[in-house]
Amino acid sequence: MAEIERITITLPADMAAIVRAAVDGGDYASSSEVVREALRLMDEQDRLREAKLEQLRSDVRQGLASGPSETWDAEAVKR
Repeated sequence: MAEIERITITLPADMAAIVRAAVDGGDYASSSEVVREALRLMDEQDRLREAKLEQLRSDVRQGLASGPSETWDAEAVKR
């Protein structure tokens, strides 16, 4: 098991109320569990954002490598 390091954090009243409500509602056993879950979700979002950004970069590289753009006729496309 990973080493546990204790830290103290200060939350605005509205965020503290969210943490208390999650614990009081029985979804989490402690405020520490709530914060750990929030950090896991933040990490997951960061990883997803990075994957999407890398896909966008790849798409741009692929588009640039596909050669010069060509003009197209909207009327011809409609037909």
